[in-house]
Amino acid sequence: MKISSKVECGLISLVDICIYSKTGVVTVINISARQHISAKYLEQILPQLRQAQIIRSVKGAKGGYTLTRPAEKITLREVINALDRTVLGEVSFDNKEDSLIAGALSECLWDRMTEYLQSFTENVTLRDIADRYDKLSASGNAEPMYYI
Repeated sequence: MKISSKVECGLISLVDICIYSKTGVVTVINISARQHISAKYLEQILPQLRQAQIIRSVKGAKGGYTLTRPAEKITLREVINALDRTVLGEVSFDNKEDSLIAGALSECLWDRMTEYLQSFTENVTLRDIADRYDKLSASGNAEPMYYI
């Protein structure tokens, strides 16, 4: 499966907003600096997430972004579909293939894979990803052990 950079950067920025919005709004500049994503690119992605009502923007000098609802209520499927509907969409064949073989492939493989991916992404939330990040960052920040 190939995921576009738009989806990847959108997910990264949402996890960043989830983690850092506990103390207020999160700015594009801060996300850009922490995640090494171009601010101009984020300015193209974040409006799509706002239109999908996943994040809200706060205008003004102290403006930025926050989540519209708790992270455990935002699914991976919702985010992916907001940024690129083709990732979890139905598989379609060109008319060049034999329709019986294409039908068999669709029933045995593509339809099942699509259904599984849609179900899987419906059950993974932004909170799951943020919690996993917290665990990984906590284990990575452990003091080194020196032996003499």
